[in-house]
Amino acid sequence: MDGPLWTETHAPTLEELPQAEVRDAVGRAVDEPMNLVCYGPQGAGKTAAVRALAREAHDDTDNDLVELNVDDFFSRTKTEVKNDPRFASFLVGRSRMSKRDMIHHVLKESAAYAPVSGSYKTLLLDNAETIREDFQQALRRVMERHHRTTQFVIATRQPSKLIPPLRSRCFSVPVRAPTHDEVVSVLRTVVEREDVEHDDDGLEYVAGYANGDLRRAILAAQTTAETADAVTMNAAYEALGDVGLTGTVEEMLADAEAGEFSAARNTLDTLLVDEGYSGQEILSDVLRVARSRHSGAELARLHRLAGEVDLDLAEGASDRIHLAHLLAELGRSA
Repeated sequence: MDGPLWTETHAPTLEELPQAEVRDAVGRAVDEPMNLVCYGPQGAGKTAAVRALAREAHDDTDNDLVELNVDDFFSRTKTEVKNDPRFASFLVGRSRMSKRDMIHHVLKESAAYAPVSGSYKTLLLDNAETIREDFQQALRRVMERHHRTTQFVIATRQPSKLIPPLRSRCFSVPVRAPTHDEVVSVLRTVVEREDVEHDDDGLEYVAGYANGDLRRAILAAQTTAETADAVTMNAAYEALGDVGLTGTVEEMLADAEAGEFSAARNTLDTLLVDEGYSGQEILSDVLRVARSRHSGAELARLHRLAGEVDLDLAEGASDRIHLAHLLAELGRSA
C-alpha cells in the first residue's frame, strides 16, 4: 500500500469502538486505572481498544503507551531482539545476556520508567498467548512492583494460556468478533472520511471477505480504493481476488525452498501484518501453490507439515511462529 494504513489513520476513539460492552469496560479503566486482560479472536479489535483507552487516559500517548508484541520476542533470535530499534536502548552493553534475560530486562525497564504526562502509563503486552510460564511468573512480579505507576494490559486470543496469578490481577474484557453489520458500519465511516466513492454492495462484499476480522476489512477496503479509486462490488471483487496472494506465496515458497529463510519470513510478515491475511488463509494458499509445484513424496511431506501447522493455528498460538516453522522445514532440503 502506498500511503499510511487506514487502520492507523482512522484508529477509533473510545466512543467509536463498535461494541458497547467493550466501550463500557475499557472506559472504566480510564477513570480508575486497573490491569486488564482483553481477549478475543484475531482482528476483533483488542489492540485498537487498548490504544483508544490510552489516547483517552494520557496527554502524551506516544510516550505513555508502551506496546510490546510478544511475537517480537519469542519468535526471534537473540540477535534480532538485540538489534530491534525498539529494544536497542535497553540492551546497550548487555550482549552477553541470554535471550531470556534480555526479554526480562526489556520488560522491567519498560515498566520502571516514570510516566511523562500523568501519574501512570499503560503497558500493552500483545499476542500474549505465546508467553512462556517462566516469563509469566516474571511478569507477575513486575506487575506487583510497579502497580502504582503502570497499568498493565494483556491482549490474547487464549486467556486460558495465562497462569491464574496473572488472571487474578486483571479485570477481564471479552472482545467478540464484530458482527457483519458492525464491520459494514466501520467501513462506511472510514471510506466517507477518505472521501472515496462507494456503494452498499461494495461495503457488504468487503465485510464478507474479511469474515469477522475488522483489521483485514479496513485494509481490504484500502486496497480496493487504491486499486480502483472506489469501493464498489466490481472493484472489490477485482482487487481482492486470490491472484495477489497466490503470487506472493509463490515467491515466499521459492525463497524458503532455496534456503533463503530471512527473505521468506519477511514476505510472511508482510502478508500477516501489512496485508492482514490470517494464518489459515496463507496456509491454504501454500497448499494450493504446492500442488502446482510438487508431487509424490515431497507433496505428501508438505501436507504432513501443513497438518501440524493447521492444528497449532487452530489452538490459537502465534500464526507467525508456526508458519515460519513450516518455511524453515521446507528449506532443510535446500
